[in-house]
Amino acid sequence: MQQLAASMVLDFPRTVQQLIEDHILTQVHADKLLSSPRGQKHIQLHPIEIIAGANLDTPEGERISLPFLLNWLSRNADQTIYNIDPLKVDSLKTSQVMSFAFAQRHQILAVEVNKDEVVIASAQPFANDWEEDLKHVLKKDITRVIADPSDIRRFTVEFYELAKSVNDAGVDSDQSAYTQNFEQMLELGAGASSNNHDANDQHIVNIVDWLLQYAFDQRASDIHLEPRREVVNMRFRIDGVLHPVYEFPAKVGIAVTSRLKILGRLNVAEKRKPQDGRIKTKNNDSKEIELRLSTLPTAFGEKLVMRVFDPDVLQCSFADLGFSNDDMTRWNQMIKQPYGIILVTGPTGSGKTTSLYSTLRELATQDVNVSTVEDPIEMVEPAFNQMQVQHNIDLSFAEGLKALMRQDPDIIMVGEIRDLETAEMAVQAALTGHLVLSTLHTNDAPSSVSRLQELGIPPYLIRATLLGVMAQRLVRTLCPSCKTETTVDEKDWAELTAPWKTSAPKHACKPVGCLECRNTGYRGRAGVYEVMPLSEALKSHIHEQTNIMELRKAAIKEGMHSLRLSGAHKIAAGQTTIDEVLRVTPASLSR
Repeated sequence: MQQLAASMVLDFPRTVQQLIEDHILTQVHADKLLSSPRGQKHIQLHPIEIIAGANLDTPEGERISLPFLLNWLSRNADQTIYNIDPLKVDSLKTSQVMSFAFAQRHQILAVEVNKDEVVIASAQPFANDWEEDLKHVLKKDITRVIADPSDIRRFTVEFYELAKSVNDAGVDSDQSAYTQNFEQMLELGAGASSNNHDANDQHIVNIVDWLLQYAFDQRASDIHLEPRREVVNMRFRIDGVLHPVYEFPAKVGIAVTSRLKILGRLNVAEKRKPQDGRIKTKNNDSKEIELRLSTLPTAFGEKLVMRVFDPDVLQCSFADLGFSNDDMTRWNQMIKQPYGIILVTGPTGSGKTTSLYSTLRELATQDVNVSTVEDPIEMVEPAFNQMQVQHNIDLSFAEGLKALMRQDPDIIMVGEIRDLETAEMAVQAALTGHLVLSTLHTNDAPSSVSRLQELGIPPYLIRATLLGVMAQRLVRTLCPSCKTETTVDEKDWAELTAPWKTSAPKHACKPVGCLECRNTGYRGRAGVYEVMPLSEALKSHIHEQTNIMELRKAAIKEGMHSLRLSGAHKIAAGQTTIDEVLRVTPASLSR
């Protein structure tokens, strides 16, 4: 590698020659590369990108891919490979290390700024003419790492443009115009001004556009903008876990919140009470994306949460959602009934709405009328007749359901049964020949019966109308690109499958971490389900003194799998891990 080291900057011909000397490229392949049109693009692309794009193999048959070539550079330059994760880079801080022009000229990017050290990523590991100057200016040590050249090009532009927009948005802004901090309000004795003149500033528009596209790229399901004393934190929920992303200066963060409120058609001047709205936009693939906005007044200002709804979930089959064959059979038996009540239970964020929408999509044929009453309408679907609850005009779930009954419905979906009036209307709809689907907040399927009784529904009406209950949770699934086989800990397996005492599988999989999954080991989520059809035998357990434990035991005898046992099947199939199932599912009750 001395030939390359002496040249300092990697160029295409010398890189090809060095690969020949290292017995990675044959002379035939090298001549082909040097004479091809791709070989003439070495000014625009990094040499290893051109070589990787040729889809060649080493004499031993190994593919000469970009990761292969990065490893080759890493070994020869004695520098580690750094996968740039934009969620973990403080772009406002790293962009202050050097100017944009300096970064582009030397094809370098600061990725970490520590107390005594700055980590600099580069795809030119032997070019060092910039090191001494930068070290002298920063008064810090420099650690060199190797990164994908396309990542360096992309993130250099993105990080510096974002930092510029944030800085320019804060220039000459009147801090008092954005004061929403509860402590400052006490000190100043006046409310916040409603003059959000910066909300439509071009820099704020750029920041909001970046925020949304960035969230789509990272597969975020929720975007949180959380005001603190001096900053506004931005966090993304990805695969059920929140990740810190960025810190905006307070005045910039509040202007960003105002911009999003404008897009969501909310009252920008109203900061004292919660508001709900929605935005419809497109991602980079031109797919329509819906976002549901919710604001909340907090001690340090207005918090904004945006739920991102992927329209593709409406097209998901039950198998795509994570149903086992047995679960699918039981669920289909329930939803094919002409009338009755079907409940889906679980905490917030467990995928209940997705299951209901996918089910309604399955049922919404041309010969039936499918109507919903929701709070709010989470995803707009042309195949349904959807109605929004509006408490300001006394249009509650119960009132909406009463109105739907006069609309000649066949199938009704009620967003949530949360009070006696709504429960009574759902029972009445089921008794008059309608199929009603709804949600409850209970830990498992059998507990839904006691919840209905607590609301005030008599046991005889529950027996007459309830078709079945499905409890569910979402577990993170292992990244297919990096998961690896491992042995199963017998003790952990026994805890997971108690009291079934099923045999542990010989092999399972564990998370490793790679670029595809951002080094978490997980990518995507799937449902685990506890499906309890209400047979005549189970109905006999529903009376004035219903014993939920006895009901559960009877359901298990009829073949119901608990959430943890459902998760155990996914572990045995190599889809998730014991730790993940234990994290999201309640402990199994004894048989």
